[in-house]
Amino acid sequence: MDASNPIATAERTPIVSRVRSGRRVADRVLILASTIATLLGIVVLGSILLMLIVEGVKGFSPSLFTAPTPGPGSEGGGIANAILGSLIMTFLGILIATPIGLMAGTYLAEYGRTSKLADIIRFLNDVLLSAPSILIGLFVYTLMVRPMGTYSGWAGAVALAIIATPVIVRTTEDMLRLVPGQMREAGAALGAPRSLVIRAVTWRAASAGIVTGIILALARIAGETAPLLFTALNNNSWFNTNLLGGVPNLPVMIYQFALSPYPNWQSLAWSGALLITVTILALSVVARFVIKDQRPR
Repeated sequence: MDASNPIATAERTPIVSRVRSGRRVADRVLILASTIATLLGIVVLGSILLMLIVEGVKGFSPSLFTAPTPGPGSEGGGIANAILGSLIMTFLGILIATPIGLMAGTYLAEYGRTSKLADIIRFLNDVLLSAPSILIGLFVYTLMVRPMGTYSGWAGAVALAIIATPVIVRTTEDMLRLVPGQMREAGAALGAPRSLVIRAVTWRAASAGIVTGIILALARIAGETAPLLFTALNNNSWFNTNLLGGVPNLPVMIYQFALSPYPNWQSLAWSGALLITVTILALSVVARFVIKDQRPR
């Protein structure tokens, strides 16, 4: 059909107009649906945060950070032992996960790249990244708690390390891949061995991104409850320095106290939940600033 024919053009005009009109309607419907979904998410999240702040602030007092958790029916008390236990297990978990994740991510980005072993490691890392944390807790329970015959903070730290490791692996590999190849070639041209180029050039260039991955992994495991139920459990008193036996920690304390019939326990659970939320938010903000500082200007 000749496009210069006035009759053909007149016949096509209504069709084109209907198509454009349909696209505009579809576009407006999609924008409206996206806006409604966004507002719904904001309302739900805002309601949760508002309730958490209102209920959590009620239990804040100096004793909250100085006294251990009270026993059943006891008045007062705090969550100092749970805070300390969580800090110790989280620190140990990151201490275990960081070198493993850093080395594995470096192998995938620098040595393995397209090798078959690297593909297998990436696949297993993705599986581990999406694995339910309760299964990891059950695995560590079978591996450590049952043979030892007791719950322990060491088992809890290993469970948290398993959860944190794939996050560090993925972030490390991605950040090292962003380092330009010319930087590696420049180091090799100077006669530096590959290991020295990685330590002195690529790690340094990707240091901000790697630190960001560690911070995100820290935020990921800070509020984990399910694996600690199988490994560290809980304790209302101060724990032994060997970390054997039930170890007090915030996530399990919140879970147990929130379901209890005692008002002071419920108040402590709200305060602990608020404290964990604020901590994770602070870690996320720090990670954002680190990423922002790494961007080229």
